Amino acid sequence: MIKVNPDLCKGCDICIESCPRQVYAKSTELNKKGVCLPYMENGEKCRKCHLCELLCPDQAVTVVEEDD
Repeated sequence: MIKVNPDLCKGCDICIESCPRQVYAKSTELNKKGVCLPYMENGEKCRKCHLCELLCPDQAVTVVEEDD
């Protein structure tokens, strides 16, 4: 599971562009800053590589490891 903190995200789209598995898409909903947030459109493709989390300049993305 991936969580995007709407208060920290500035809509740079680095997570969308850097994801090798095209997990993200851009939402049409705006946050308080007037930014369209990324969301997990293809969550089943995510391999929890943490690349999005590592590249986010604002630490707005968190990859949560779920117990199987």
